[in-house]
Amino acid sequence: MGLFQKKFTNTASHAPLYTLGDQKSILIVGLGNPGKEYDGTRHNIGYACVESLVSSHSDFDAWITKKDLKCQQTSATIGGTKVIVIKPTTFMNLSGEAVQAVQNFYKISSSNTVVVADELDIPFGQIKTKVGGGSAGHNGIKSIIQHSGENFGRVRIGINSEHRTKNDEKDFVLKKFSNDEQANLSDLTGEVTSILTEYIYSMQLATETRNVIL
Repeated sequence: MGLFQKKFTNTASHAPLYTLGDQKSILIVGLGNPGKEYDGTRHNIGYACVESLVSSHSDFDAWITKKDLKCQQTSATIGGTKVIVIKPTTFMNLSGEAVQAVQNFYKISSSNTVVVADELDIPFGQIKTKVGGGSAGHNGIKSIIQHSGENFGRVRIGINSEHRTKNDEKDFVLKKFSNDEQANLSDLTGEVTSILTEYIYSMQLATETRNVIL
C-alpha cells in the first residue's frame, strides 16, 4: 500500500491498551457462520474478506475468541486509527447481537462501523459500497439494523451466478463457491482489502460499484 504513509504512535508500557476517548476508532465486521462446515461457502465471504484484510497488515494481533462479545476479534493501530475487526460467532441471523456488544464495549458508533457481507442480488465479481439503507433481504444485515440502526457502511460482495437456480436461495448461499469462482476469490478478497484499507486511512466509504471480474 505505497500510497499511504503510516504514522507511528508512542507505545510506552504505561500507556493504556485502549485510549478510545482520544483516538479515532473504527469497527470492521465480516459476516458469516461459525464452524468448519461453512468455510468456503458463499454466505461466509464476509469472513474471508476480513481475514484477507488482517493477513495483509502485520500490525494486527492474533485472532481471539471473545465469548462475552460473541465474536472472534483482532485489532491494530493503523495510520493513527484504532481498527477493531470482528467475525460474529452468533450465526448469521443474530449478527446484530455481536455488533451491538462490541460497539457498546468500545464506544464505537454505527457511523464508524463497516460491515462486509455477501449480496445475492449482485453478480459474482462485483462489489458495491454505500452507507445506510435497508437489509435487501440479508438476515445478517437485518439483525444489525435491528440492534444498531441503519447508519453503518456496507461492503456488499456479489455472489449471484449461473449456478443459482430458481427458488434455491437458502441452499445456494450455503454451498461452496464453484471451481471457476474459487479461481477468482483472491482477486475479489484483495479488492475488498483495498477498499477497507482506504476506509481505514480516510474514514470515508464512497458509494460506488467496482467490477473485479469481467
